[in-house]
Amino acid sequence: MTTLTSLRGKSEVVHARRTESQDVHCIKALVRNHTEKIFGRMNVIYLLEKTNLAITLCNEKEEIMAHAAFLDYPNWNVAKQDEWETVFHDLEGASACTPLNTLFLHLFVTVEEYAVGCCKEIISTTFKAVPELHFIYLLIPAHMNLGPTLKTVFEPVGCLPCLTFEEDFAVFVCLRQNYCPRLYIRKARLEDYDDLMPIFLLRDTTLQEIYGEYFLAELIASQDEENHTVVCEDGGIAVGLMSVCSQVNMKMLHRCFDLRTFHGLCRPHPDDVLKPSLQTEEKTSSHAVQKSESDESEPTALPEDSQEAETESTISEASPSVRDDGDGDSRTAPPAPLPVGRDEDFHPVYRGASAAFCIQLFCIDEKHETRSLDFMQFVFSLFPEKDYCIISVPHLVPEFILIQNFVRVVPFSNCTLDQELYIFHRAGLLKSIHIRPAKTSDTPAVEKLIKTLVLNKSILDDLKRFNEARRDPDGTPVQAFVAEVLGQIVGISVIRNEMDIEYIRAHYNIEDFIYFSHHQREEHGHLHHFALNPIFKHYSKYFLKEILRLSFKSCLYYPVYPLSREGKFQNPSTHSLTSALHYMVPVRPRRQIVYPLEKLGINAPSKEVSKDQLKYALNHTNRKLMLEPKVTINARIVVVGASNVGISFLETLIFCPHLKFNNLILISIHGLPGKNLLGSETRRFLANDHCFNDEDYALMALYSWVNVVVGKMTAIDRAAKYVMVSKGKKVPYDHLVLCTGQQYQVPCPTGADISKLLTNRETSSKMRYTGPVPSNLFTLNDDEDCLSFTNWLKDNFIDSGGNVIVYGNTIDIYTTVETLLSLGINGSRIHIVQPPLSSNITCLNNYAVEKAIQETLEMADVTVYHDALLAQWNEGNHPDPITCASFTTPTKPFKIQCSAFISFYEKNVDFETFKALNDACLVYDGRLVIDTNFHTNDVTIRAAGPLTKFSSRYYANEWTHSRFSSKEIGFQLAAAMLSIFDPTLDPAIECMWDLDKLIPIYKGAKVQGGCLPGGYHYLHIAKPGIPTPLEVQITQPNFGVQVITGKAKKGNYFRIHINQYHLVETITCFSKKPFPVSNYICLFGQHEQVLNNLCTRYNEGLITDLYSYFREPWSMAVFHDRFIDLKKELREILAFKEDESLPSVEELARQVVDEELNLSEKPRKYLRRFFQENIHQSLAERSILAYLQYNNYHLPMYAWPGII
Repeated sequence: MTTLTSLRGKSEVVHARRTESQDVHCIKALVRNHTEKIFGRMNVIYLLEKTNLAITLCNEKEEIMAHAAFLDYPNWNVAKQDEWETVFHDLEGASACTPLNTLFLHLFVTVEEYAVGCCKEIISTTFKAVPELHFIYLLIPAHMNLGPTLKTVFEPVGCLPCLTFEEDFAVFVCLRQNYCPRLYIRKARLEDYDDLMPIFLLRDTTLQEIYGEYFLAELIASQDEENHTVVCEDGGIAVGLMSVCSQVNMKMLHRCFDLRTFHGLCRPHPDDVLKPSLQTEEKTSSHAVQKSESDESEPTALPEDSQEAETESTISEASPSVRDDGDGDSRTAPPAPLPVGRDEDFHPVYRGASAAFCIQLFCIDEKHETRSLDFMQFVFSLFPEKDYCIISVPHLVPEFILIQNFVRVVPFSNCTLDQELYIFHRAGLLKSIHIRPAKTSDTPAVEKLIKTLVLNKSILDDLKRFNEARRDPDGTPVQAFVAEVLGQIVGISVIRNEMDIEYIRAHYNIEDFIYFSHHQREEHGHLHHFALNPIFKHYSKYFLKEILRLSFKSCLYYPVYPLSREGKFQNPSTHSLTSALHYMVPVRPRRQIVYPLEKLGINAPSKEVSKDQLKYALNHTNRKLMLEPKVTINARIVVVGASNVGISFLETLIFCPHLKFNNLILISIHGLPGKNLLGSETRRFLANDHCFNDEDYALMALYSWVNVVVGKMTAIDRAAKYVMVSKGKKVPYDHLVLCTGQQYQVPCPTGADISKLLTNRETSSKMRYTGPVPSNLFTLNDDEDCLSFTNWLKDNFIDSGGNVIVYGNTIDIYTTVETLLSLGINGSRIHIVQPPLSSNITCLNNYAVEKAIQETLEMADVTVYHDALLAQWNEGNHPDPITCASFTTPTKPFKIQCSAFISFYEKNVDFETFKALNDACLVYDGRLVIDTNFHTNDVTIRAAGPLTKFSSRYYANEWTHSRFSSKEIGFQLAAAMLSIFDPTLDPAIECMWDLDKLIPIYKGAKVQGGCLPGGYHYLHIAKPGIPTPLEVQITQPNFGVQVITGKAKKGNYFRIHINQYHLVETITCFSKKPFPVSNYICLFGQHEQVLNNLCTRYNEGLITDLYSYFREPWSMAVFHDRFIDLKKELREILAFKEDESLPSVEELARQVVDEELNLSEKPRKYLRRFFQENIHQSLAERSILAYLQYNNYHLPMYAWPGII
């Protein structure tokens, strides 16, 4: 914060921030006549959309004091935006300006009283925000006076003519050296101790506590040829320190990190072993680690992982283990992805001399931290024979500004070092990088650069197409750009015009990042290829920025297509994988309306919007994001279990656009879901909770951001903070998230001898099975289990004789039976055995639906047994394979011959998981015990989902996470953790133990659906809660009403329960025909009047088929993904006061409910009259019409004024 003083002696404390869209009205209010004369008339919103950097100054009341917008081309038409360099180089003193170090001021407005102070503060902030920036230019008409404010920071350098009309423009420049100069770097002296020690102590006292009060003086005094300490100086005062050492533990680095890209940080040597022998190549890795898409993208010459970040920390203590005399750490690093074709079992052997030195200690004053890179040129001069500077930092240390210019090295999965390694090459100091359109003569250099890329041929083909025709055969424009340093090609990128922008706008939330209407169609570009030498990786954003400038684009899009089961990309398009992904933002997909196209006819959306095509995850960047930093989080976040809770948690983290998580790790038995492209019959075995499907997984592309360890958690070492996975693999963590859920377990026979005619009452069923699992017994818990079972059925069962027993009483028994029937298995071979219910509630809880299913099963000749407990397999003999099973009942036991046994008897926590939790001394009471913030009794371990229960102190044993939507639980879990990492959020305030007495109640709907016997499509949507028999619910006085159409037997049953508050609380669909599930989920929680006065129309007999009713055009707006935003806006209108003397509609309604008003008319009529007579009705109508018009590409079936 800075204090500004006006000429009249008033003072204001101001702070700078990035400009936001809601600032527009205040910025417009600051525009004066002379502003337009200097900068021209402009649309502020349009300008903000195209600006590279926009800064706003605010006072303590968050009132806007000043604003400035900077772009990378001149603000008047003196040159085309891709040609301004040649024009400016003719100016005196402008020969040093380049697109890398130059910005142009396009707008500056301020409060007049503090104009000079605001101007200087914004200029200073700009230079600090962009370390590479050295020149800020301003152009004004030559006949205009610059004005007293801008004159204080800008000085004239010449004039330039206009391109389009006869007028000259005066050019002014502001230089970095006047506001935020480069720091002077020199060797440290003992007298620097007094300047530096306060900076160290301000940040951390650990070094002082370990090494004593004078550790810094001793460090400075002990310099020699291998150890140097340098300081940066400002005004004769030391403001930062860097200690470097030429001794590096290369063996440890080669063991822990994949340094093949950098030749092991060693000089080439003829005895280097760089490739595995044939015998080694034939080996397969002993562990399974799925790759992240972004790491797969780079060839030998390109880096895997890096990310721009902005942090406040400016102190880094390099790990002693980087030194030769270090002992290292016994803990392992997270499993790291490997590029395609690399065998991690092979580690190259480098025999050349070390080419690296390390940073041991680094510290800089916060005010000067943006100049951290000023150290590098000096320290490289101290080691002329070294090419690399390295630094290692603990995972929990935020990525400070210095290492944002370094390349993060990916560790091997067996790494034993709990540090992140960063590398900087000497050539990275070069500022002569030049981005230009590619030429034919660049082809050999490009070919050499990308020769190790998998899709190098595709890049070369596109480059050839650009050089020959500048467009594809179908006419799509193609543009290719190269990055050049000292005449050498170090990067290549190919873009095309984005031809599918209507589809992108309709299917992705790109309007979270841009105002779509302010971008022309030709300004949207599609990134196909991007490759850059790793030593220049810190110029990736600059490369992208120049691509936008030179191609006259404002936006770039990059799709990531889903992986197939074989790990190959499904997209027919040839997109090379790209490290630029880390400098883009993932765009959330939009939920789509399922349109009744035949009913809508010509009023249906265009084919560009409604077409069905291969789904992909979209990544995006634009001019506004080019100088926007991200916060990089290196903390190792390990998620155990690819359950819906775990996937929702990961989804929430990766879609935080300003955060980049480098170490998201998922431990899962089958890896990430959604990659297997299973057949439709396989999908139908289990009921569907409609949290995620294959399309959702494709739209997320979790493999781009998450490292996956395929295996099962077997132990947790809380002291060493690692998870033991099957086959002895260790996965270390900083934050552990347990989301394993519950699974169907192998049932344990009671052992009852049915020859003795025993009944259920004389047996015990609460035992865990510990024997060998029969080969023909199946517990289906996920898609992989279903796929394996399907293959087994086709190979061993369908065409042979024998029965199959389906044991259990959940909805999965019905979905499985329907799938078995659809596979051609005769119903007489299927036996459903239902054990006694644990409560008086059936899995469907609807008599009409249950009766229809029972009749269907009878017609299909499927035998159903009730209240039967498994007694024995094979009459007590060896159970593998199962040939018969015997059961006890309340009356008479029975035995069934069988060739397959499917168990859906009971879900519980897997025993190995329980043992791992119990052995780790995590509190377990039937389930893992957590508090309301997802914490276990270990603060670094969180848990969520059906695995958990709330602590007994809440007295809410019935209310567990299994009662709520798993997707919502995962989102809330991520929200609780984001407060740790996201600097834009207020830190989470932990509730005091004595105040933490209420559990959170989540409001998302619980959904259950599937295909039931007879080909019935079933869907049940209900509010979270403890289930109650439907017959009991209906008898309650506050039940509300039911709207029911159709009959279950006829396959057109539709039931809606509307509660006492007229809100939709339950939906049940049971139909022979498929129906749009995602549409119906949107009905939950809606007021019945929003549904076109549903109750009134039903009572009047106007609704006879709810399926047809919700296919009518009026309902499409309710199904729209932004309908919730419209409802919020209308609610704000009701809370709006036209005059402070008058209440809002919301306040008036409360007064009526509380009987604070004596009304002469009915309350409803009074409120309606007040609403109509004031401004609220016109505001509401305007809001609704704006909603329909803005979303007309999704909702063309609605008319609005002016459409005709």
